[in-house]
Amino acid sequence: MELLPGTLDLLILRALRWEPTHGAGVAAWLAFITDGALQVEEGSLYPALQRLTRDGLIESEWGRSETNRKARHYQLTALGRQRYRELVERWLGYVQTMDRVISYGATSGIRGR
Repeated sequence: MELLPGTLDLLILRALRWEPTHGAGVAAWLAFITDGALQVEEGSLYPALQRLTRDGLIESEWGRSETNRKARHYQLTALGRQRYRELVERWLGYVQTMDRVISYGATSGIRGR
């Protein structure tokens, strides 16, 4: 499944909400939580992590991965937590609006089909 434009930031911030992890950990969590439906490629993930760091939404420090390899671990900043809440609110509004459109006039079966 392709990511919708503008959703990668929200997904990364969500993945980092509870604990710091490295980039591969973010990708693995997203794949796990979506039963493999979302596969975030390194070519998208790492530039996004760099941008979020530059924007002050996450911060990083060097540590060790589960396999004892050197890895940069990312965590949310206070600004990142605030931005996460804003993005969730915006996303939920979008989903509700799309649901109204798809459901309009639906009387039975799969929404509006």
